[in-house]
Amino acid sequence: MIFTSEMNRADILEALASPDTAELFAAADRVRRECVGDAVHLRGLIEFSNICARDCLYCGIRASSRTVARYRMDVDEIFETAKTAAGLGYKTLVLQSGENDRYPLIAMCLLVRRIKAELGIALTLSMGEKTKEEYAALRSAGADRYLLRFETSSEALFARLKPDSSYAARMQCLRWLKEVGFQVGSGIMVGLPGQTPDILTDDILQMKALDLDMIGIGPFIADPRTPLGAIASGTLALTLKVVALLRILTRNTHIPATTAMGSIEKGGREQALRCGANVLMPNVTPTRYRQHYQLYPGKICINDAPGDCRNCVAGMLRTLGRTVATDAGHSLKIQL
Repeated sequence: MIFTSEMNRADILEALASPDTAELFAAADRVRRECVGDAVHLRGLIEFSNICARDCLYCGIRASSRTVARYRMDVDEIFETAKTAAGLGYKTLVLQSGENDRYPLIAMCLLVRRIKAELGIALTLSMGEKTKEEYAALRSAGADRYLLRFETSSEALFARLKPDSSYAARMQCLRWLKEVGFQVGSGIMVGLPGQTPDILTDDILQMKALDLDMIGIGPFIADPRTPLGAIASGTLALTLKVVALLRILTRNTHIPATTAMGSIEKGGREQALRCGANVLMPNVTPTRYRQHYQLYPGKICINDAPGDCRNCVAGMLRTLGRTVATDAGHSLKIQL
């Protein structure tokens, strides 16, 4: 089989079904080296609140959960954490939270401006669905990127898994984010209950069609605290196939080796870096909050200090013969 960016639906289905991944992974690694290089971009992740208004059936911090200790970092604490991350050498920060309205727009815009002015680093936001005007305000304040995963391209499956959300609204938000000038990231979970090979192929083609700047892929990991707790989890093996195919199909998109990959199987992130991934997102959230931001069970690194995570990924990259990127890792799809 020939692996190229022109692979069609039948090619993708065949690659997903094949037990032989050696050629697929080798092709993805070649494209990764050619299009994004050997340097790995580190994005320092700050999970600043686990309060969420959504009740997604798969999520450990879903709104109706009564087992989660909720927290909300104030803007000064977020800034001090960002300062710590910048001191550890991160060129990009990701501010991530559940979907909530606990932070007034003006406060978030002021925080963004302060981080950009005083720390001079790239800034990614992951705060869920907002209005176009809110996105525009955050972009004007200086935020560079926004992450909003659509999770599945099947509207029927989306409705079952996210009963209080709208697929149409989600896709509208992705369009708005592009319109206001964000570098846009999205993605899916692999192995969702009800996800067929046809749906997964649609997911892959959807991500290519969206021409995303960043793509985040993770395995579905069943959480016993949720309505899907008794369902079998996805697998790292299938997740890695999707990563490899997306590298080949999208070529220069930034693709992280996600924490979920390392949580579902030891060494999962390293394997992802060998088959197309070029980004890591070490956690810099203050340690006292980490155990309360578990979207799935078994999450790695929840007891580590920010400096520990930084040293860990540096050692991982040395072992793989890869280097830490020295730039902010902006999109390779646009001229900045």
